[in-house]
Amino acid sequence: MSLRHALLGLLVDNSGSGYDLIKLFDTSLANVWPATQSQVYGELNRLDGEGLIQVVTEGARGRKEYGLTAAGARELRRWLVEKEEKPQRDESLLQVFFLSVLPEEQAVRLLLGKAETAAARHAGLVALRDTGDWGDGMLSVNGRLALEYGLRLRSMEEEWARWAAGQVGAGAPAGVSNGASNGD
Repeated sequence: MSLRHALLGLLVDNSGSGYDLIKLFDTSLANVWPATQSQVYGELNRLDGEGLIQVVTEGARGRKEYGLTAAGARELRRWLVEKEEKPQRDESLLQVFFLSVLPEEQAVRLLLGKAETAAARHAGLVALRDTGDWGDGMLSVNGRLALEYGLRLRSMEEEWARWAAGQVGAGAPAGVSNGASNGD
């Protein structure tokens, strides 16, 4: 996902100022695609320059409200159906390949730390789910789908990290599953 497509998506139903979009971004998309204020404003300027969005109103203190153009809607649809999946980089898993460089106790602590991080992120997503501020708009409905993915992913990450810590702590060589293929 790119910031440009996230902003185009946020403008599907309603126009908004940069400030409005940043607030909406922070309450919806930031868990899957964080962005800074300067990144958002810079991308809005690029999108406007490319004709994918346009200023629909200008207010006091230079406040601009943007709306999606037909070209912007076409670009969003194109991205949704033509986006090629790229391999993801995961520094955390890259570290796993080199765990044997650490003393066993330190490697186990590292993995248990990963488990605790996943558990904390899961708890944060549970709290978000339980806020009760869910509506029936596009971002709420689809946001619940993304939230469920996050909940399941963080749960799996915690389970895997605890399992891996047990493998390392038991002295299992890297790549050996001790017969457990499903996390048992």
